[in-house]
This record gives sequence, C-alpha cells and structure tokens, in this order.
Amino acid sequence: MLLVYYNFNEKRMPDKKQKFSMIALVGEPNVGKSTLINALVGEKISIVTHKVQTTRVNVRGIVMQGNAQLVLIDSPGIFEPSRKLEKAIVSKAMGALEEADAICVLFDAMHIRMDAFEKIKQQIEHSKKPCYAVINKIDLLPQDQILPLIDLINASGVFKEIFPLSALKGKGIKKLLAFFAEHAKEGSWLFPEDQLTDTSVRTIAEEITREKAYLTLHQEIPYSLKVDTEKWEERKDGSVKIHQIIYVLKESQKVIALGHNGEKIKQIGSQARIEISKFLNKPVHLFLFVKVREDWIDKDYSDY
Repeated sequence: MLLVYYNFNEKRMPDKKQKFSMIALVGEPNVGKSTLINALVGEKISIVTHKVQTTRVNVRGIVMQGNAQLVLIDSPGIFEPSRKLEKAIVSKAMGALEEADAICVLFDAMHIRMDAFEKIKQQIEHSKKPCYAVINKIDLLPQDQILPLIDLINASGVFKEIFPLSALKGKGIKKLLAFFAEHAKEGSWLFPEDQLTDTSVRTIAEEITREKAYLTLHQEIPYSLKVDTEKWEERKDGSVKIHQIIYVLKESQKVIALGHNGEKIKQIGSQARIEISKFLNKPVHLFLFVKVREDWIDKDYSDY
C-alpha cells in the first residue's frame, strides 16, 4: 500500500503503555525538512531559509501523539561535500540514520531527483530500518501529477509507505503523525511530555540570529557565516541580556553584514530579538557584533 489514510473517528481501547520512536528526516537540501519538523512539532524549533545547507546540526523535535512520544530528527541536507564544514554537515546527516528507529526521506514534489537519492539508498538498505517517503510541496502541483510521482518513488523498492503532503500548508501532517504513533514500539519516553526539543536555548537563539542574517543579507554573503554566544545574562527583572558574535570569512563580508551606518546589523538584531523573545517568553536585550575569522570554516569539525 502506498498512500496511507487514517480514520480519526475509529474507536480504540485506550492503551496506557508508553510507546517511543525516533525518526530521522533526511533528503537533499531545501526539500523542506525544517519546515516539516516545525509543522510536526507545532512550534518553530528549526530555522528555515532559502539558502542551501542552512541546517548544520541534527535538531530533534519532540511530539506527543496519544501515548506515543515521537522524536523527529531534522538532519542537514545530503549533498556532495568538499570543504571540512560541508563534510561535517553531511556526516551529521548520516549519523541521524544510525540513531533512528525509522527513516523518512523527503522529496521536493517540484524537483524529484532519484539519481540524487541513490547517494543515501545504500545506507538506508544497509541500516535495515523501516523507511518511508514524504513527497513535500504537493500544494504546488495539480492533483493528477501526484500519482506519477508516487509511482516513480515506489520504483526504488525501499519504501514501506509514501506520504504526499504540504508541510507549509499543514496538509497531511496529522495523517503522518498518526501513522508514526501507530507504528511506534512499546518503550519508555526519553523526555518530559511538555518538552519540544533537546536543543539548548542558547543554540536556538544563535540559530534564530543566523536565520535572520541569511534572510536580510540574501545573496550578498554566502552560507558560510556562524553565530556564537559570547554572553548570556539572566537579569533580576526577568529579562535576558545576550551578546552574540557573527563570524564571517572576509573583511568585505563584515562591511556588508554591518551595512551603511550599521543599518543591516540593526535590522538583523531587531528581527532576531523579537523572535528570541517570543521563543523564551521574556524580554530580550540582544547585542550583535561582527568579527572576521578566516579559518573557522576550514577548521577541524570533528566535534561540530
């Protein structure tokens, strides 16, 4: 069976035993993994931009679905790496396959490339774990074009089920969650019921600022910038004071990031402060500094 339909009106005897499953979301860059995990969790825990290789680490989203706790791993996009940072990014993505109970491969409905999928097909088959496919962005396609895509992906012979959905529009999200919960194995939860992610608040704050930098600077600076927290001070009035450093590779990139009379960095800071404050549910005083560090992208990322 390819398409999965779930009857939400079906009556079942309540099962009080805890169930648990860890699912890795993998695929090419920009297929919508971060958008999907945010939709599944119901909160924004992974940044989303138009740039490839935005996600650099495995972000874990935690979802409670009835008596099942689902841990969804948003992994970096899989591509052919060259520099050390890129190799570390792909290594993180492959590592998600190792720790997961199941694998979910995302495809962009507008740009399905089965040749690119061959890069991870061997790892999936070697893992011997249940593997599912998600065809994302179906809202951009006419209905009669979806079934041929399902047939194309099914021909690979590795997927137990195929789910067409739209992460951005929320279409098909409930069905996917219900399916994962139904197939979760009996086991103790690893996290409290109200926890949404195991990513630290400092890391999420850094990622928010990096997202705003990408969106503000567009094509002016490549993806090769990073954000580090220099200072995090919880204040007596309930607010938090944060100092972050945006590292770039060249002096010319620093000039671009700052902008004329500091306009760009102010815009980045204002947008980041609003979203970090919303995420922390407290007032935030955010101070951004731009520094040049030419070696950061080529350093040893074995611990990245």
